[in-house]
Amino acid sequence: MNMTKFLTLEQMDFLKYLEEEEIQIFSLEDARKFDFGGKFTNGLLENLTRKEFLVRIERGKYCRANFRDENVIGTFLAQNGAVAYWSALNLHGLTEQFSNKVFIQTTKLKKDVEFAGVKYQFVKILPQKRIGITFNGYGNYKYPITDVEKTIVDCFDLPQYSGGFAELIRAFYNANLNADKLIEYSMAVSNVAAVKRMGFLAELFEKKHLNGFISFAKSKVNRSYTLFDTFGIKRGEISSDWRLRLNVSKADIMQIVQHQY
Repeated sequence: MNMTKFLTLEQMDFLKYLEEEEIQIFSLEDARKFDFGGKFTNGLLENLTRKEFLVRIERGKYCRANFRDENVIGTFLAQNGAVAYWSALNLHGLTEQFSNKVFIQTTKLKKDVEFAGVKYQFVKILPQKRIGITFNGYGNYKYPITDVEKTIVDCFDLPQYSGGFAELIRAFYNANLNADKLIEYSMAVSNVAAVKRMGFLAELFEKKHLNGFISFAKSKVNRSYTLFDTFGIKRGEISSDWRLRLNVSKADIMQIVQHQY
C-alpha cells in the first residue's frame, strides 16, 4: 500500500524538509523551529508516527523510521550525553567484548531506556567530570564520545561499567596514552584509588612515556591501603609504594596482558 496517498500536504512538506536537510533525529522543540513551509502542530508528528514515517524514541524525541544508529540515539537522549565506559572502550578498539547495552555518560539524572531492542544505561557524573569529549562519525551519524584517556580514567573510576577488571587491565596495557591528558582527567575525576591503580600499572608495564603521570600518581598516594581489584577478595601482596593490596598478583596481571583475545 502506498502510504503517501494518505499524507496531507503539510505532512509531505515536513518529510520533504527532513529529506532535503538530511535530518534523521530531532526533538519536538527542534521541529517547532523547522522552516518547512507549513504550520507545525504536535499532531503532525504523532500522525506521521502512526503512519510509520517517524518513530518516537521517547516523549518529545523522534527519528526517521529507518534510523537506528545506537550511539547517536543514546547521546541524543541524554543532556550533555557522551558514549563512555565499556562502549567507548570497544569503539576505541581497546576491547573486543561487546556489552548488551550502550553506556552513556551524562551530567543529568536519567532513567535507563530501551529502544528498538537496544538498552541504554545512563551514568550521571558531576559537571566538572565532563571533560575529554571528542566526536566520532559525520553529519547525522556524528556523536560525542570520551577520548581514549578519559575512557580509561572513567573506567578506573567506575570499574563496574568497564566490562570486567581483566578487560580494563588489557585496555590500559594496549592503549596509546598521553601522560598530560591522564593527569588532567585524573584531577577532574578526583579518585585517588583509581590514580594509584593506574600509576601502579604504568610502572609495572614500564610505560616510560607515562613517567610524568607516574610521578603525579605517586604524589597522590595516601596512607590508606586500597584493593587493586575493588571487587576482589581482601588478600594478596602489599605494595607499600602504591599503598595497594595486590589481590591480583603481578604475575597474574602480566599473564592477563600476554594472553590477548
